[in-house]
Parts: sequence; C-alpha cells; structure tokens
Amino acid sequence: MNGIIKWGIIGLGNVAHEFAKSFYNIKKAKLIAIASKTQNKLSKFKDEFNIDSKYCYDEYEKLLKNNEVDIVYIALPNNFHNEWIYRSLELKKHVLVEKPAFINFKEAKKTLGHPNLNNFFLGEGFMFRYHPQIKKVIELIKDNEIGNITSMESVFGKNLLFKKKIFGIFKSKKFDTNKRIFNKSLGGGAILDHGSYTVSMSLLIASLIDGMNIKNYRLINDDKKKMIEDIDIESSIELIFDNKFKSKITVSFLNNVGNHTIIHGENGKIIISNTWCPDSGEIQLINNKKKSFKIENKKNLYSLEIEKISDDILNNNIEASYPGTNKNEILISTQILNEWLNG
Repeated sequence: MNGIIKWGIIGLGNVAHEFAKSFYNIKKAKLIAIASKTQNKLSKFKDEFNIDSKYCYDEYEKLLKNNEVDIVYIALPNNFHNEWIYRSLELKKHVLVEKPAFINFKEAKKTLGHPNLNNFFLGEGFMFRYHPQIKKVIELIKDNEIGNITSMESVFGKNLLFKKKIFGIFKSKKFDTNKRIFNKSLGGGAILDHGSYTVSMSLLIASLIDGMNIKNYRLINDDKKKMIEDIDIESSIELIFDNKFKSKITVSFLNNVGNHTIIHGENGKIIISNTWCPDSGEIQLINNKKKSFKIENKKNLYSLEIEKISDDILNNNIEASYPGTNKNEILISTQILNEWLNG
C-alpha cells in the first residue's frame, strides 16, 4: 500500500462521478481503476479522471482481479449490491458500497457471514456521518447538554413527482421506471432510497444511550404507504429501541418534507437543519437558552468519507471508525428497512 490506498469504482453513474471528483487533494487515497459495461461512460470517466487505459474495464470481475486495487467502491443499482459485495470479498478486496448496502435481509445475513470479513473492510456509503456537524451533535449529547435523550424525529424528502405550473397549478412529471428510484426491480422507492438515511441516523443516535441494545427494536404506527404502481413514494414509521428511545421517521418523493432531524432530551433538544448533504452545517441547541452552531466544512462529504476509510484500511481496521457504519448496524438497518417495506 505504501501509505496510499488504491481505489477502484464499479458502476459509473452520477453518484460515482461525484465520488470520483472527491479524490482531488487527498494524500492517502488514489483512484486508479474503473469498470462499467457502458463504453461511453467508461471513456468519459477515463478522460475526465485521467485513468490509465489498462485500468479501464468493461467487466467488473476484471477490476476485482487487479491486485493493485485495495478497495472497491460499488456504485451499482441497489439490486446488484449483494452480488458484487460477495464477489469482491471472494477476491479479497476491501469494500465500500453505496447505501443501502443490501435490500434483502437473508442475503445480507449470508454475505455478512463471509469468512473474509474477518480480514477485510466493509463499509456503507453514508457520507453524512463524516460531516463535522455529526461530530458536534455527538459531543453535545455526550456532554449532557439536553439531558438523557428520549426521542427523535428525522425526515428526508422532496417533491419528485409534480412540477408547479403558472397560477400554482401542479402538473404531473413523467413517472419513469427507467429511473432507479422509480423501479422496484432495481431497489427503488422512498423507503430504500431515503429511509436508509433516516434509519442510519436513528441507529447512530440510539447507540449513544448507555446500555442500549439496538438489536432490540420494534416498528409501530406504520401508516398506509402512498404508492404509484408498485413503488412506495411516501411513508412514515416509528422505531422503538429497547423500550427506551423512539424515533419517528418520514420519507417522501411526493412532498417537500425537508432534511431536518430533531433530537429530544429530558432538558432540551438539538435541531439539525440539514442532516444529509450540507456543505456547511447549522445546529441549534435549545435547553434553558438557545444557541446556534455554524459548522464549517472545507471538503465535500465524499472526500471526508474517502479519507477516513483509507485511514481505517491503513490501520488494518475491518470496521469503519466511529461514527461510520459498522457491520452490525448494516445488518440491523437492512432488517428494519425490510420490515418497513413489507409491513
């Protein structure tokens, strides 16, 4: 490794493009290889990111067999994640996979039992966890600024289905099942796409409670999901962890519900105005007084994620360093999402 982790990317869609741009000015990580079954994407990535032709592959397996690649970033549609996580582990690669890591709990349980995970890293791409505002939220909770935490609300969603015309009249956008988010076979829908974020945040906050067993949860008040064809476009649910902590989460492709998270304690609350994709963060602490924190971030979230995971691998960590997502959380999150989706 020589102090530099060499990355490969499988699947060259929009998210992969943003991820690839984030290697700029990172000293401990370098993007050296890409794989796509679409020649046009392969050529564009090669030119834009100056990838050597011999490291541009039209088959995913060819990239995985490149012994120079230390870790592979899997940016394929959700329904392909399990297959290529498993194959990556078989070929002894560290893995970062886009969220949600899995869409099927039984498959997740089998893959997370792979013996090579005793020696290789597996992370899930929740870049929001690496933003400095999350570190600040954790610090405020641990410093007992709001007392014992009791509940939270977290939302993620905006109108992706209608566009407003003149005089406030709404016109339906085309419901295009060629788009991943509207295609059930590709793992689309608001629960898997946006709900994975809100569940991840719920697990992170619940785990801060002393003695909390996040495996001990139940789902209540699952409202009637709003559907178009076979795709869930809006849903809410409450998670109760260990009969101690409640998280109410809402996701939507239908309404502009926002991106905020509110964490309640016995003595106050913490409000995160933009939880998921902020450049600079803003946190409000409300207890016996009100205080705001502006959290500056000079790097994008993918850069922070790449740096932290590269450090983990250089330090021989097979779990993501806190507050990254560990394998136990990946499995619990998959189970929750499956129960929510099928409830």
